[in-house]
Amino acid sequence: MGEEGASGEDPDDLTHTDAEGAVDMVDVGDKPDTARRAVARGRLRLQPSTIEAITASEIEKGDVLATARVGAIQAVKHTWETIPLCHQIPITNVETTFDLHDGPVHADGDGDSESAVGDVDDVGSSPAVELTVAVETTGKTGCEMEALEGVTTGLNVVWDMVKSAEKDADGGYPTAQIEGVGVVEKTKRPLE
Repeated sequence: MGEEGASGEDPDDLTHTDAEGAVDMVDVGDKPDTARRAVARGRLRLQPSTIEAITASEIEKGDVLATARVGAIQAVKHTWETIPLCHQIPITNVETTFDLHDGPVHADGDGDSESAVGDVDDVGSSPAVELTVAVETTGKTGCEMEALEGVTTGLNVVWDMVKSAEKDADGGYPTAQIEGVGVVEKTKRPLE
């Protein structure tokens, strides 16, 4: 024991384990309340025809982005129920932004820069739905997991809504792939 892990932290100092290695929730009771914000982003690769169908509101199941937005917000609010050691926190705001790309996904949308999340070397010309979820809270712990949960669930809802358009003759989804999910912003400030 005592070796540094990939994060540079000593595994003996992990906040979610006790001296015997048993998993416990971190006690944040003595921490001061602060205003916190986390933003996560990810994307779902899709066929060009699927992006066109979403844009034209031609998906049989209904409004893809409206349904995915509700799913993302619901996921944010219920993160503490699905991730075992997450605290139940007061969510003060959730913002969801969808961007539909008919070519390579890039941070500035011009096709010449790296993506804000992950490496775009393997994106090629794959169209994608990109989802950004911003979460705000006032409390004793951050909201990164809530933002990540919102992104992954929102993209899963999109996938569910477009399954019939994406499915190939063998019943597979050769194009559909969720990728590049990560936290792109995290802030904390004292309350005034």
